[in-house]
Amino acid sequence: MASSQGYLDYVLDLLSGVEGLATRKMMGEYLLYSEGTLFGGVYDDRLLIKETPASASALGATAVPYEGARPMRLVDSDDGDALSRLVGAVCAELRGGPARRARR
Repeated sequence: MASSQGYLDYVLDLLSGVEGLATRKMMGEYLLYSEGTLFGGVYDDRLLIKETPASASALGATAVPYEGARPMRLVDSDDGDALSRLVGAVCAELRGGPARRARR
């Protein structure tokens, strides 16, 4: 089931404090970026954030965005300021992560 434009608008308003917030529509869902770093998405009208130490300590529940995907942290909060700070921390962890091996 695709996410609704209304829910996306709600999420974008909630995350208005996130630096360089951008979206990309993909197969009826929306990927969320902060200054070019993919940190989460809107899947089936649910806001999910990638698994990092910061998201694991701030958010309890996990959910799978689609079959075969890695679990992500389910956001169940409407505190935009706290979520914006969390996204900043998650993106800092994602940017500082280990380098990926090049594909052959």
